[in-house]
Amino acid sequence: MKLQVPFLQLPVSFDAEALASEIAQVDESHWRPHPNKLPGNSALTLVATGGDPDNDDLAGDMRPTPALESLPRVKEVLSALGATWGRSRLMRLSGQAEVTEHVDTNYYWRERMRVHVPVTTTPDVRFQVGGSETNMKAGECWIFDTWSRHRVLNGNASTRIHLVADTVGGAGLWDLIARGRPAGRSIPGWQPRPVPLAGKGDVAIDFENVNLPVVMTPWEIREHFVFLLGEAVPHPRLAVVQQGLVDFSRRWHALWSAFGETSAGWPRYRELLEQGRADALARGAGEIGLRNEVGLMYMLDMYVFGVALGDQGSAMQVARKDVHGDAPALPGAAAPAVVRREATAASFERPVFIVSPPRSGSTLMFETLVKAPGVFSIGNESHSLIEGVPGLAPSQRGHDSNRLLADDASPEVVAQLRQRFFDALRDRNGHSPGKAAVRLLEKTPKNALRIPFLRKVFPDARFIYLHRDPRQVLASMIEGWQSGRFVMYPNLPGWQGLPWSFLLVPGWRELSGKPLADVVTGQWETATRLLLDDLQALDGADWTGIDHDRFLADPQGTVERLGAWAGWGWDRDLGGVLPLSRYTLTTPAPDKWRKHAADIEPRLAAIQATVDRAARAAG
Repeated sequence: MKLQVPFLQLPVSFDAEALASEIAQVDESHWRPHPNKLPGNSALTLVATGGDPDNDDLAGDMRPTPALESLPRVKEVLSALGATWGRSRLMRLSGQAEVTEHVDTNYYWRERMRVHVPVTTTPDVRFQVGGSETNMKAGECWIFDTWSRHRVLNGNASTRIHLVADTVGGAGLWDLIARGRPAGRSIPGWQPRPVPLAGKGDVAIDFENVNLPVVMTPWEIREHFVFLLGEAVPHPRLAVVQQGLVDFSRRWHALWSAFGETSAGWPRYRELLEQGRADALARGAGEIGLRNEVGLMYMLDMYVFGVALGDQGSAMQVARKDVHGDAPALPGAAAPAVVRREATAASFERPVFIVSPPRSGSTLMFETLVKAPGVFSIGNESHSLIEGVPGLAPSQRGHDSNRLLADDASPEVVAQLRQRFFDALRDRNGHSPGKAAVRLLEKTPKNALRIPFLRKVFPDARFIYLHRDPRQVLASMIEGWQSGRFVMYPNLPGWQGLPWSFLLVPGWRELSGKPLADVVTGQWETATRLLLDDLQALDGADWTGIDHDRFLADPQGTVERLGAWAGWGWDRDLGGVLPLSRYTLTTPAPDKWRKHAADIEPRLAAIQATVDRAARAAG
């Protein structure tokens, strides 16, 4: 749940020593590894679906496990907090271990708080939420903002144990929250009230029975859309995506009025969900990020498209299991499980990736080539599609960069990424792939840093290097940064300057605090140098170079040549003049860069070797 403050301490405390003594009596066999197999993380299940300690479902009747029944003081803690309880556990973190940075993205946690009562801990256990950090002392009671990126570090050799319980709240808990104290704030006279624990366990506790909709109401759908759009980073496609979501919610309301939750309406609900998801992708939802660095499209799947119909035969079911991922940046839950034909090894045939630094004209080239016969694409850029795979987002890699190499493509990553691409594919007529192998076309400027990785995921991948006069690119990048419309990482740790826009290159920390012209020059040079290194390590038949200005001068000849090179042909007359791309800020002109000449020209000498090399690669 999103909170107004990173951490809130509730005005109650518990006898941590008594709780620790009681918990120590539980046999070790009841402790289970973390569902995501995080090293040093284990759990003792207290409340689970059906009371089964091995059930990680987040849907269904939540009931106490045998372990909870054997812990009377823990039951008394839950009762004293006055809430309706869902999935709850004792969470154990070994010495020097951590809970890696993530966002709680599953639908289950949209309206559920995570209550923490430290049982065994030390001052070296640090909770980090966004840019804030606190230590929760033994016996205290806390909630925190799980919608923000968060992590836990145990800097001590001792094991840490917390009672961690999820809840939508209750009269007693909401009263405690109203009297809570944000971490670090001094409130005169504020003092937690000790709650006695009798150790009898003869207390009443409310448990969840309803946690996943059969058919989501139109009012709830609109609430999710409003929340996510309000969390979105400014983007040129945001208004278009918003209108599409409004249209979807209106059509859903019409079906709801006709069918409600009755199964007679499920086929039409299911069809509308698939159409709505495809429309959101086509409008650009996959390119838009949220303030917590999760992708908008990922969260639309998690909150609406994957859960609005509880029928297990629906196109997507993403809310049932305790798995984390985000998107984008996105640790925490696995990708939405789409029930369609699997992307087998034979599903992709010689996919083509357009690679270039940002603002090189790749959108216009993509929008032109995607009209080729038999070509499939995901409709837009693949930011959240790739970074939503656990382990691939910069935030999960020390914020080093968007660079990915072949070693980053484990068999699990390859399988998941191929499936995610396959599920989003549409051809120029909006049709999904059939049984034949598909020809994929993709463009995302970040992929200029991922060529070895993409070759591992798609072994027969081919690449179009798009070159544009660096002076034009640098000028356009300066204006893009200044516009605020291309922010990728608004909360980049340690960064000084405008919010980070475009791709995150290796060595970005050396650019912190420098003039914007130095930043964009560093971005362009690093991206270009690395992509050329990677391309020139391939067989010459696997890539080709195109100059942006020559493409504009002869679009028909260029697309026909590329169609022949790629093996998909071409069957349209472009009419000689191409429309502006969707990301054009101002009307292009060959000399428009001169407005920034005073910033650009002095910096060209330092990157001249890469400038010359890029021009040669374009042919």
